[in-house]
Amino acid sequence: MDTLKMGIVGAGGIARGRHIPAFQKMADQVELTGVFDQNIEAATAAADEFNISCVADSYEKLLKRVDAVTICTPNIFHAEMAKQALEAGVHVFCEKPMATSVEDCQVMVDAANDSSKILMIGYHYRFHREAEAAKKLMESGEIGDPLVIRVQALRRRKVPGWGVFTNRSLQGGGCLMDYGCHLLDLALWLTNFEEVDQVLGQTYEQISRDPDQVNEWGVFDPEQIDVEDHATAYIKFKSGATMLFETSWAANILEDKETLSISGTKGGLDVYPFTINSSKHGMLTTSEAQWLPGEADTGLAQAQNFVRSCLGLEQPRTTPDQALRTSKIISDIYESSTV
Repeated sequence: MDTLKMGIVGAGGIARGRHIPAFQKMADQVELTGVFDQNIEAATAAADEFNISCVADSYEKLLKRVDAVTICTPNIFHAEMAKQALEAGVHVFCEKPMATSVEDCQVMVDAANDSSKILMIGYHYRFHREAEAAKKLMESGEIGDPLVIRVQALRRRKVPGWGVFTNRSLQGGGCLMDYGCHLLDLALWLTNFEEVDQVLGQTYEQISRDPDQVNEWGVFDPEQIDVEDHATAYIKFKSGATMLFETSWAANILEDKETLSISGTKGGLDVYPFTINSSKHGMLTTSEAQWLPGEADTGLAQAQNFVRSCLGLEQPRTTPDQALRTSKIISDIYESSTV
């Protein structure tokens, strides 16, 4: 197979803003064969916009025409659609998070294991050039063993006022499921998914419940929102390492902030911006990278990895087992918050 026939499932913003444009840049390896959406008008609009020849009127018909699908539906549908595709012999790229429950994630893992096809979850932060540099440094041993990992994925008053982001029945959660999962997954990947010993978490939704809303990202009904807008967690690993984690859509802070730092036994690093903190030769030094290799467009880099994995040219950077472990911690944070 020289060219992968790709189907798009869900014709919303993430498909039209990230995935379809990325695949179009890979015309030598990908043919955008068809699009399916329960909203036929949305599917038709996407097909017209991106010159996709087929608008499928059922998911089953799409699966018969393609080698792979990119699933961009609300989270609640991820497991069922991925399982159906894998059982049909079709490779699957699925947007994050993997699913809304650990049980559904396991269904996806089992389906992938039973098939000979690729299942890759869309944790595109792993494709940031800073993340790739941090991974190389961690694998070199220069930082030593991780001791304390600090993660912040914070936005100031930016609850998504569009789509179904604030609908728990469709999404499974709020800022943790939608945004914080990216940096949580990245931190776990950089530290080789150490085995978890304990998770203590807390979620909040008080800010979004305030009827006097000030919100940069559109309008939502504070009486209808039923997901968290802020979450914190303390995660202890069996190695003794710990993670301090915080994420929010609506924090009352000075400005948006993305932080991922790792303090190790030999040194430390910060991912954003990428810096290395060392103590050598009787000195304390901090080094900044002047240039980082890699693709600046993380959506394109992710698409390339998935397509090449389907074609047998690479290994997927995100494996089903890893995505399941990320989802298990997310589930543990929610469960801890309700105790």
